[in-house]
Amino acid sequence: MSAEPAGPAEAGLSVVIPCYNEIDNVDHVCAEVLAELGHLDLELIFVDDGSSDGTLDAIKRLAMADSRVHYISFTRNFGFEAAFSAGYRYARRPWILHLDADQQFPAAEARRLIEVAGHGYDAVFGVRNDRKDPLARRLGTAAFHFVAARMLRIELPKDATAFRLVRTSLARKIVDLRLGTPYFLATVPRLTSRYTTVPVEHRARLRGESKVGLRWLAGHAIGLFVSVGRRLTTLASVTALGASALALLFALLAATGLLAPAAGGAALFVLVATALGVLGLTVRFLVVIAASQARPRLFYVREATVPVDAADLLFGPADPAPTNDLPEQRPATRSPEQART
Repeated sequence: MSAEPAGPAEAGLSVVIPCYNEIDNVDHVCAEVLAELGHLDLELIFVDDGSSDGTLDAIKRLAMADSRVHYISFTRNFGFEAAFSAGYRYARRPWILHLDADQQFPAAEARRLIEVAGHGYDAVFGVRNDRKDPLARRLGTAAFHFVAARMLRIELPKDATAFRLVRTSLARKIVDLRLGTPYFLATVPRLTSRYTTVPVEHRARLRGESKVGLRWLAGHAIGLFVSVGRRLTTLASVTALGASALALLFALLAATGLLAPAAGGAALFVLVATALGVLGLTVRFLVVIAASQARPRLFYVREATVPVDAADLLFGPADPAPTNDLPEQRPATRSPEQART
């Protein structure tokens, strides 16, 4: 029997830090991570999600000052899932610590995740002990977990957050599934049973503005409910088709005199029946079509200090990006294997 793979304290750690307009935080989060975890075999990978406030320039200064700091910069803002997916794909240590740039999770709390991961887990998720977020956001998150777990039977690590420690091999397998949106919390339980949660401290955002509002949470939740499993879409289809059948039955009863509504009511019933029937069939059709279509790539990289697959570059070496009236940019690094092809 092969030996259990080493834990993050022994094997090494990639700290992935997604950033979007976090110029006020990148210096602080970098200093905190290095102070708390710098004794480990460590790399920091900042993923700049198309920031427009100078975040990338600040990260570049950090990378020049410390060889453990690296970055990946997108061609535009692709969103949270794309940002962490890029970091997971190009992490080069056996374990990944996901840490947001806002510092709401203290880097010192990663020690708890590291200790638990050493007991043979593939993923360890932080759970906020005393959450320091606005009430509306806390209620929105609670509703999300309730609907997902209790109503739609989607398996999620209970109260888990994006503050997580994951084997790089597992994280990369999830990213490489090429899902339209990689709902990490819902995908981990579908690949492994060796995951757990750990209570961790949480603090209020000290600088900058949160990019996660109720609108974002709602869109994220709807996307998850529709894409993971078919319970919601099946329920919607069955309800629409059932309602259309009942409406059509009432319309027929009215038309044959067994039910005596006004003529306008009978016509309305027919219209409602037709509309609901079309809706039900359309929902099922769209679900089937969406599942069978090729999906666009989650992100494109403009520049990076880690080797990047050619497929993730918007412009390859033979097709350089236009540079008129733009500052000089550093192309994404290519691996030796890519250079030979």
